[in-house]
Amino acid sequence: MYNAQKPNLDDLPSARQLWRSTAIAAGAAALILVTVVWPSEYGIDPTGIGGVLGLAEMGEIKAQLFEEAEADRLMMKGQVEPQSSLQPGLLDVIFAALVGTAHAQDAPAEAPVWKDEITFALEPSQGTEIKLVMEEGAVAPFEWRVEGGEVNFDLHGDGSGNNISYEKGRAVPEAAGELTAAFTGNHGWFWRNRGDAPVSVTLRVAGAYSDIKRFD
Repeated sequence: MYNAQKPNLDDLPSARQLWRSTAIAAGAAALILVTVVWPSEYGIDPTGIGGVLGLAEMGEIKAQLFEEAEADRLMMKGQVEPQSSLQPGLLDVIFAALVGTAHAQDAPAEAPVWKDEITFALEPSQGTEIKLVMEEGAVAPFEWRVEGGEVNFDLHGDGSGNNISYEKGRAVPEAAGELTAAFTGNHGWFWRNRGDAPVSVTLRVAGAYSDIKRFD
């Protein structure tokens, strides 16, 4: 047998040194716990260091996966109802509202149901006028298109001692919008074909007017 040499008491650490080493180790462990383990495992990042190192995102993903797995486990055991039958949470309601708003903005506006449609031909240099009988403030959606060329137009109104020109254009193939009567009277379009070939114009109108008149 070999006899181990008994250590000298002076070579052994003192109680103070042991406590100091223990405190340093505990502090290091606590620091690692707060800055590494909590963010990476549970998504808890009180110091913000985990977010800088990218560990917090990892922890959030793990926590979310754990919650989903636990929910599936409870569902399989019949302890909770399926998610579809639960009341939606606040985030679900907000998300649904945002998605609904986005779809509403992206969805095209409904085309008006046209009340009258008139198609007429214009020979070179020929003009014609169509007007709606409207009350002040009445609104009439419209669209018109030219086949075979372009036309000059003047959207105007008259009546009750008033005259107004809403819009004019030269060499225009089509137009669409809403006509709002500035006063009670006749409001509509005058078209003239300044091209060298005959054209066909189709006018569609809807909205609040009592009569439609054509003047050649």
